[in-house]
Amino acid sequence: MTASANLSVLTLITQASLPVQLVMLLLIVISILSWTIIFKKWQSIKRARQDTEDFEKVFWSGGDLMTLFKQAEKGDLPGSLPKIFESGMREFLKSRSGAMTDTSAMIDGARRAMRAAFHRELDALEKNLPFLASTGSVSPYIGLFGTVWGIMHAFTGLANVQQATLASVAPGIAEALVATAIGLFAAIPAVVAYNRYATDLDHLGIRFEGFMEEFSNILQRQAIR
Repeated sequence: MTASANLSVLTLITQASLPVQLVMLLLIVISILSWTIIFKKWQSIKRARQDTEDFEKVFWSGGDLMTLFKQAEKGDLPGSLPKIFESGMREFLKSRSGAMTDTSAMIDGARRAMRAAFHRELDALEKNLPFLASTGSVSPYIGLFGTVWGIMHAFTGLANVQQATLASVAPGIAEALVATAIGLFAAIPAVVAYNRYATDLDHLGIRFEGFMEEFSNILQRQAIR
């Protein structure tokens, strides 16, 4: 019972050397930040997907483009896709009101405006994803550093022991390995979440680009009327 109590995770953490404790504290902070980003990003991507679907339903319902444009200008239509639509429509109307007769130039200007809005919105959706990638790649090495330091400290302590046994070295090695375990606990969810969210954002980006091409065709038909 005493050996089991001495080898409990909490006891190993509290009795670890100061450098190992600092490594564990750093990994715990990183893990908390990572989980916070994971939940917030899940909500933002879910909301972005729903907003995109809602706008596509309204857009392809056959309503008036000017009415939709005014709603997007006022911010009545949430999401990234309405902002992309608004940028392209504004540039198109500006070109047409300036008596521009070159249809290709008008469409190219609207497409460039939508492309710029597309990159802005995608950058906003990708915010904090690099932190998850860094957490997934760096945390195991931080934990490994704590483990190496802990093992060195454990074996250094054996210098003053006349007879080294497994019982005397086991607690030091166990507390060192806890650092690696915490590093993996921080890294694995971050890697899984990053891969999932990166794929989701790629799918959203493809939908945005598809909309831009289809809307450009609509603007081209509007321009030649």
